[in-house]
Amino acid sequence: MKNKIKNIYQKLHTKAPSIGKAASFATAAGVIGANTFTIGVPLWLLGATKVATGSSVADESVIKITKHWIKTNNKLIDSVLPERDWRIELPDDLEEDKQYLLISNHLSWVDTSVVQYISQDRLPLTRFFTKFNLIYIPFIGQAFYFLDFPMMKRHTKEEIAKRPELKDRDILEAKRACELLKDKPFALLNYLEGTRFTPEKRDAQKSPYKNLLKPKAGGISLAIQALGPQIDGILDMTIVYPDGSPSYTDLWKGNVKRLGVHVQRIDIPQALFTAIEEGDYNNDDPMKQTMYAWLDEIWRNKDEQISRMKADFKNSPKPL
Repeated sequence: MKNKIKNIYQKLHTKAPSIGKAASFATAAGVIGANTFTIGVPLWLLGATKVATGSSVADESVIKITKHWIKTNNKLIDSVLPERDWRIELPDDLEEDKQYLLISNHLSWVDTSVVQYISQDRLPLTRFFTKFNLIYIPFIGQAFYFLDFPMMKRHTKEEIAKRPELKDRDILEAKRACELLKDKPFALLNYLEGTRFTPEKRDAQKSPYKNLLKPKAGGISLAIQALGPQIDGILDMTIVYPDGSPSYTDLWKGNVKRLGVHVQRIDIPQALFTAIEEGDYNNDDPMKQTMYAWLDEIWRNKDEQISRMKADFKNSPKPL
């Protein structure tokens, strides 16, 4: 049945591309909307129960519901989008019951959907650092909170000047959220650039990299400090869209026909890891310098990886 549905959409995209795009987008929007509405209420009730009582059963149920939502989206990608050249490379030894820190470059709102797609049956449920004000988005925002996403409250310099106690509150809250993950599998995603890459942003900050903005170390350092030696590994993900950074609408219209994803394990020097875990990163300038030197090496390798991936796609035809 799945192949029959896929073939219908493939024919539409081949013979009548505009109709194919409209059909894919309408189907995806309908299914995702209905799925979100259907699971939203039980997820909210179970999440509220978890927060109020600390119930592990409610916590596990929230995770199961979320995984169902993600799997539905992934099935849509495989069945209603046209033929694609998606090149995905991951280590063979990843496990769903482990705890990973995942760092990545950031190009588009589509990145998170890509992470969810490649993670299914390979990695544990992915969380990521997000802004606290997203909690006000119906269902989605509360889901972030119920799933223990580290949610950061940003305060202006003026607010901190009036109330100095706000200075480290976002860090303390994010650390608390990280600690809630200690007893469960996770892949904690951190987009180290802090924002989506564009050539204009790269030039404005005088980035030394061709394909990347400068990395920030605060999030990953905070995660190391909160989670410590129980982390099973640090993963470095590189995402490439050879035909330009897409919008979320582009994904569901079938416009993301070429995609490259490369995931590899990386090692952090044990002395640096221990220093971050046991120290006060935010107030230790020598530690920060060592951390940024390590990240610079990772980022230079990633910059070269992106150039290689783009070159490989340049020599291959684009799917029709």
